[in-house]
Amino acid sequence: MIALSATRMLIVLGTLAGALLLIALGALATGPSSIGVGDVAQLILGGDEVSIDPATRDIVLGIRLPRVILGLLVGAALATAGAVFQALLRNPLADPYVLGVSGGAALAGIAVLALGSIVSLTTQAVPIAAFGGGLFATALLYWVSGGRGRSSPTGLLLTGVVFNAFASAGIVFIASVAGFFEGSRIFLWLIGHLSAVEIDAAAIVAISVGLGLATACTLSRSLNLLALGDETASQLGVPVESHRRWLLIATSLMVGSAVAVSGLIGFVGLIVPHALRLVIGSDHRLLIPATALTGAGFLVLSDSVARTVLDGRELPVGAVTALVGGPLFIYLLRRSQARGPMA
Repeated sequence: MIALSATRMLIVLGTLAGALLLIALGALATGPSSIGVGDVAQLILGGDEVSIDPATRDIVLGIRLPRVILGLLVGAALATAGAVFQALLRNPLADPYVLGVSGGAALAGIAVLALGSIVSLTTQAVPIAAFGGGLFATALLYWVSGGRGRSSPTGLLLTGVVFNAFASAGIVFIASVAGFFEGSRIFLWLIGHLSAVEIDAAAIVAISVGLGLATACTLSRSLNLLALGDETASQLGVPVESHRRWLLIATSLMVGSAVAVSGLIGFVGLIVPHALRLVIGSDHRLLIPATALTGAGFLVLSDSVARTVLDGRELPVGAVTALVGGPLFIYLLRRSQARGPMA
């Protein structure tokens, strides 16, 4: 493990934050309507708005900015959750989408979205339900892994496949029962999107992601030791069960809030942590904040591609992340099978 100094941490995180700012500005300027980066920067910084066309201001501040903000939050949440899962389960294939955690959150959220009116539940209950569904899926995964994350990568993968199949069947059933309008919203959830975001949801998601990130960063040293095994971590003074419980709650909170506003966006938590480990190492004191910044930038960049690649038509952002993450997932699975189950 590469030694971590304050200077190195500042350089890495500063570079990633600068890149994230450029990606966000580029995303705000990207779309069917051509808008200069200078105009975008002027609007965001609160400059002389008189010189900016009102239509341009509405496009940037009313349509693109909410989408970019939610993309930043969702990307950070999914990527960080993936990094935490991989450390806790000591499994390179761990990812909220692959392991079924996102599916559990989506099933619970969609149930409230489509059927909540029957029991007088409003849409404000959707994030809470998604958190509960993600927490249940996480607990199930932890139980299957024997409580110590020691089952083989293939075993955990199969658990995720089975639970995803169950969640998908439940979602299809709910969509069949729901009306046409709710069925359309459920379809968007299934493929993952940022096209129907509501800026009012940003505050709830920001709080959830902030709490999850704060927990993961605070317990980052424990994550370093938990990745070596429970026995080793316990001998080095880590309260294993307590810290694991808090980390599982934190990841479920982040995944639940992300799924509640964007649906099932896959492979972000698989791609980003692996790419960063190759570059900056596996020290979670640096990896966790770096993963959050990189995940945020990756999803916003993917969404920009989804909005522009078809020249007027829009792809779901989940399709873009799957096209990138699918081949990588197959490669990692093959490599894990060749090496045998992780101890």
